[in-house]
Amino acid sequence: MKRKVLLVDDEVAVLLTMKAVLEISGFDVDTAASAREGKHKLRTHQYHMVITDMRMESDEAGIEVIAAARTASYHPAVALLTAFPVAEEDWQSMGADKMLVKPMHTRILLEQIEKLLATHEAKLSIWSQPAPAAKKAAAKKPAAKKTPSKRVAPKPSAKKSLSAKRPVKKAGAKAKKK
Repeated sequence: MKRKVLLVDDEVAVLLTMKAVLEISGFDVDTAASAREGKHKLRTHQYHMVITDMRMESDEAGIEVIAAARTASYHPAVALLTAFPVAEEDWQSMGADKMLVKPMHTRILLEQIEKLLATHEAKLSIWSQPAPAAKKAAAKKPAAKKTPSKRVAPKPSAKKSLSAKRPVKKAGAKAKKK
């Protein structure tokens, strides 16, 4: 099965070049020339990965595409493609999984995309499985267990109750004579 990628960039030369490189490498590639078109495609198709430029019709257009990808029910990997690198904490806070700086050597670009997809697929498989602790707890937990809201004292029995026992003498204490 080919992995499907959405490229979003307002520079046609970048779109066509990256599309050709990715298709030669075995990817199924859709393109969008604006954030608006990219968001529409994210709603109407499913992708394994979204690669979006940061600055398109506005400086925040890439952030809008990232946000749309993050709300997609199929959870694609998201890479930010930019000629204007930003600090790691900034692109991560935007919701991107990776920042790709253009221009980039083709081999390095493909290595980074493959690594990101592998990491992202591993995360998705972990998210889709219940946590091991949750599995153990579910296996040990009885079907319907009621927990009392407060502790209840044992009912008195026919035998002497605990309070009726003789007091125990303290060690080392001398008995008093009357």
